[in-house]
Amino acid sequence: MPGSRKHEVERILPEMAALIQRKKEYNFTVAVVPHLPIALYNQWLFGLPNVKMVIGDMKAVLSNSEAAIVTSGTATLETALLGVPQIVVYKGSPLSYQIAKRLIKVRFISLVNLIMDKELVPELIQTDCTSAKMAQQLEHILTPSVAQQIITAYKQLSSLLTSGGGAEAAAIDIISDLGKGKK
Repeated sequence: MPGSRKHEVERILPEMAALIQRKKEYNFTVAVVPHLPIALYNQWLFGLPNVKMVIGDMKAVLSNSEAAIVTSGTATLETALLGVPQIVVYKGSPLSYQIAKRLIKVRFISLVNLIMDKELVPELIQTDCTSAKMAQQLEHILTPSVAQQIITAYKQLSSLLTSGGGAEAAAIDIISDLGKGKK
């Protein structure tokens, strides 16, 4: 899942393509968003024998996957709710990243880790978003015991999201954060 925005795909898909070339023993499926030109994907994926592209059906891609590499965003939460162990990746422009890093103070970038308030799934951000690190983390999350731990934690995540009170808890957090800003 290289992202839904052109700049995300341009920054992340080359690393994913390098991973695909590195891991020839695996079969990969890339979820292609229908609003971006297929040529954008083909420039990195064309001719790779162990990859196929599926246009506009992320759920089908995830439902048939043992693991996923997902660009940070709502897709990370969808992946978790479908029970697929994942690595969360993101690579933005260096300037934008430095500005965001200074303005936004959060421990994690993935919704899964933010909601669980711990690193449940690995995050590879900016200079860590490389094919080598993706390969290393992919081996890690495909380890049966690790995959099972992630899936079990996903069930807790799902329970948190469906137990109610989410809006109330979010409102309390927002009010608390606003109060901190007045100091």
